[in-house]
Amino acid sequence: MKKDFRFPLMRNNILRADLDQVIAYLQSSDPMLTHSLRVKQFEEEWSKWLGVKYSVFVNSGASANLLSMTILKLKFPDGGEVIVPPLTWVSDIASVLQTGFKPVFADIDPKTLGMSTDAILERITDKTRCVFLTHVQGFDALTDRLIDELSRRGIELVEDVCESHGAGHGDRKLGSIGWISNFSFYYAHHMSTIEGGMVCTNDESVYEQVRMLRSHGMVREVTSETVRDGYKAEYPDLNPDFIFAFPSYNMRNTEIGGILGSSQLKSLDGNIELRNRNHKRFLDCIDGSRFVNDFKLEGSSNYALNLVLREADIPATERLMTHMTSSGIEFRRGSAGGGNQLRQPYLRGIVKDGFWSEFPETEHIHFHGFYLGNYPNLKVSEVDELCSILNRAK
Repeated sequence: MKKDFRFPLMRNNILRADLDQVIAYLQSSDPMLTHSLRVKQFEEEWSKWLGVKYSVFVNSGASANLLSMTILKLKFPDGGEVIVPPLTWVSDIASVLQTGFKPVFADIDPKTLGMSTDAILERITDKTRCVFLTHVQGFDALTDRLIDELSRRGIELVEDVCESHGAGHGDRKLGSIGWISNFSFYYAHHMSTIEGGMVCTNDESVYEQVRMLRSHGMVREVTSETVRDGYKAEYPDLNPDFIFAFPSYNMRNTEIGGILGSSQLKSLDGNIELRNRNHKRFLDCIDGSRFVNDFKLEGSSNYALNLVLREADIPATERLMTHMTSSGIEFRRGSAGGGNQLRQPYLRGIVKDGFWSEFPETEHIHFHGFYLGNYPNLKVSEVDELCSILNRAK
């Protein structure tokens, strides 16, 4: 039975007003449920909000990851290497493996929890096809140096922004800078369509390919008449409604998801301000001698409260967890994805035994890093109480 926490990871992220819009739609005459005009509307609204030309709404952030790596495989059919973080969600690395690329790991910058620019650049070879950068827990993991160097070398940047809606680098939102970007609308994230994700790009050819890949590889999904006519001319003996360009997936979302997305997007900017207020207050109030409070906050959009012990002290960390549990604080150890992915069984036989030890910054987060709940209706007084409880931990 699920325990009730005084400080849960999440309070309801889908409001009555959002549900009322879904109900009103369902009560209309013969409502379309599979993806149609409301999906298209949400895609267009999201593109405008993010500052990109194209967005494709899919059924999860994990699907967005897989579609991005599938697009990369179309560009590099012979494969190659993709630089990835050891601190991320499993689907980032899984999608690299599933599409036949070799993951090359780079340790993180403790100020952002994202891959260190130095570590990335040290691992670039003539086999590097892409840097798959995760913006962890709302922090901006980009640097101008990384952007410029990847551009100079002609290496693609794919941004995983699943946990970082609204975060920015300079005057642009994260997800509008790379070749492709991925977002998640999972229940606990900045905004939710229950389950859902988005693939975003300014590359028209990528957009058309993602539209096909989302829907069984069907050519009829493209918006370009030139592309459709080209396939029709090349395959005159096929029904033009059923030309399958790729051996692909079904990753479509629904009209209900589109309605929820459009509704939640209206509140996103305001909710981000509240989350950032909470996170800054939290870092200002926790004991800086024991807990890290000097993260890089410029451009951040933190959906969680980040709690990292400065010292690698396992007994102290275990006492902290006991204290949080007894105080009704829900937490997740290891930050994004449960910590160091190199320790996970799915990578056994793919990386050498004990490889995780070569990534000390990620290892520290694995054992001594946590995230706690941060949500728009978390009050400042609750943040203060939470910090008081944490500061009293022995």
